[in-house]
Amino acid sequence: MEYITLNNGLKMPIVGTGTNTYGKENNEYNAALTNEIPELLSALELGYRSIDAAIVYRNEELVGRVLAESTVPREELFITTKVPGDEKYISSKEATRAAIDNSLKNFQTDYLDLLLIHFPIEDKGQLQNTWEVFEEYYEAGKLKAIGVSNFRKEHLEELKSFAKVKPAVNQIQINLTEPNKDLLAVLKEEGIAPVAWGPMKAEAHQKEALDEIGESYKKSGAQVLLKYQIQRGVIVIPKSHNRENQASNLDLFDFELSAEDMKRIENL
Repeated sequence: MEYITLNNGLKMPIVGTGTNTYGKENNEYNAALTNEIPELLSALELGYRSIDAAIVYRNEELVGRVLAESTVPREELFITTKVPGDEKYISSKEATRAAIDNSLKNFQTDYLDLLLIHFPIEDKGQLQNTWEVFEEYYEAGKLKAIGVSNFRKEHLEELKSFAKVKPAVNQIQINLTEPNKDLLAVLKEEGIAPVAWGPMKAEAHQKEALDEIGESYKKSGAQVLLKYQIQRGVIVIPKSHNRENQASNLDLFDFELSAEDMKRIENL
């Protein structure tokens, strides 16, 4: 595994796994929860250590139980979860504290490695209150890093006007259909690490080109796509329910894309 050092010195694995459909019937986001997550067990067995969760996924407790019962020591795990921008969680500082405390309980841990605001909070007062609670838990050591998700440049500027602690990451959609180049440039300038959700998305013609590029490296087009992102410093959290695909998504560290291929992918 390779790591990105966040702006507060914390090291985050450059590849993790999403969990938004884990432990759900038919692997569907809105489906009922089951009582087991075989796909998370296989991810842990294969070497995934960065686990990306969220309150709105409804499966924090289940994910947390599997992690707590696994043989992987807590200090080897990098657990991310997210607080939604709903009134229930951000109406007051007490509401936000309750949300964080509940996540800590769900994950059966004294600390979370990374906590994000899941979506922009339009009300500045609520945004400030929420971030101040994040900072409070960060200073207490209950959060090793804090950040945001789906924030655009204007949302980051709003946060910057009062934040004492700079967000460590911004988790946004980054893929070949939504490259988000302008926002990536802003994040680089600000020293905020980009985390890509939906990193595998690509059009048919793009997939063909990726497969073609992959032939010379004896890699799949999907591996080439993930390598393209991590090679330019973008953290990726692909998700799969298939053990072979999970293994393939981790098998990225024995080859390097040429400058020419990097350029070609950028222009697909």
